[in-house]
Amino acid sequence: MNYLKITDIEAYNIVFDLSNQVWDIVIKWPYLAQKTIGAQFIDAADSISANIAEGFGRYHKKDKIKFYHYSRGSVLESVDWLEKSITRKLLNNSQYEHLRNELEKLPKALNSLIKYTNLHLKE
Repeated sequence: MNYLKITDIEAYNIVFDLSNQVWDIVIKWPYLAQKTIGAQFIDAADSISANIAEGFGRYHKKDKIKFYHYSRGSVLESVDWLEKSITRKLLNNSQYEHLRNELEKLPKALNSLIKYTNLHLKE
């Protein structure tokens, strides 16, 4: 019997890479931008994968899904920080488009994870 690993989860893989890209971008910003928007942006992006990981580690289906829902909230928070970052001219258009495209993949991937969990786990 093969067991699902965290690295088998599409949403986790997308956001793990995304959060590291956010870090690589923010680390080059001026101090004020890092301290205000940057730290929040990093926290929000990191929170997406952290909540997926925490949910994955939970035993009960409801616990798992609760953390996957937290991840969806963190996606929206990340979008907010992304929009603030481009508005305040901290990102170039290429960085913005790339991060936006990656974030747009996550709601569908998270919904698929929630659906899979609902269908394949008993309690």
